[in-house]
Amino acid sequence: MKTKVIDKDYLLNRTLNFKSIQVQNMKEKISPIIKPEELLNLRGAEDLIVFDVSNNPNAKANYDAKHLKGGFFVDINTQLADIKPNTADGGRHPLPTVEKFCETISNLGISPSTHVVIYDDKNGANAAARFWWMLKAVGHEKVQVLDGGLEAAVKAGFPTSDNNEKLPKKGDYKCEKWLLPIADLAEIDEVYQNPDYLIIDVRETPRYKGETEPFDKVAGHIPNTKNIPFAENLDAEGYFLSSVILQGKYSEELENFDTENIIVHCGSGVTACHTLLAFDYAGLEIPKLYVGSWSEWSSNDRPIVSEK
Repeated sequence: MKTKVIDKDYLLNRTLNFKSIQVQNMKEKISPIIKPEELLNLRGAEDLIVFDVSNNPNAKANYDAKHLKGGFFVDINTQLADIKPNTADGGRHPLPTVEKFCETISNLGISPSTHVVIYDDKNGANAAARFWWMLKAVGHEKVQVLDGGLEAAVKAGFPTSDNNEKLPKKGDYKCEKWLLPIADLAEIDEVYQNPDYLIIDVRETPRYKGETEPFDKVAGHIPNTKNIPFAENLDAEGYFLSSVILQGKYSEELENFDTENIIVHCGSGVTACHTLLAFDYAGLEIPKLYVGSWSEWSSNDRPIVSEK
């Protein structure tokens, strides 16, 4: 089965909604990207919950000082990952069990009907897109990432606050398994030398080449992988390229590969979700996420390539 794309004219005529190629009955879904002006118009909607999933050493302090009014903080390290003592065991941000994640989102007040909007301070890359992917992976449809992040919303006139926000009533979310495709270390071992597979590394090019490595002990990349930096999903102002442009870009890259043979990774399974988000926004099927990513591969005495 070759990668499916949605007709270009269709995408031009529909900016918010288009037919989902992943849902078997082809029911409509909302766009995975929401513009700041659209979020402003939704403010006060009963089923809307907004989350700040910024990920940096000062993320919580920054949230406490300034966040979108009514928004709640989510910590990727404690709520969206199950971090182990050794990165060889799943990388820097392994997924929690699906049961634990559904307990987390229930505690955040999310139910299957909740409209979730997620933002961060890195244009969705760290770690709004990871939370988006995880919600999609348990079947949640009404979830969007804020285009341009926090500052874009402020620029559009969305009010900010330093209040201690009160979470809504606990939700009731039932999950059984991750519904989106996931690759693990064993699969990468098996396919990284297979020319029928495309393994995409979305890290910045200097990290891919091994010229620098700010997070992991070893620099370089998995052999035979293709570097398509996540920043190429964005324009010069930090907003997502249009769905039409992204569709054209990735359709060309994926032309010779079956969807099930495409795997996306980064350093720790977080920023890779930015590119998976771009795939979905472009109307392409969401390929496999290698959650362990470079942090797991490089910690397990696997072959590496460095272009230093």
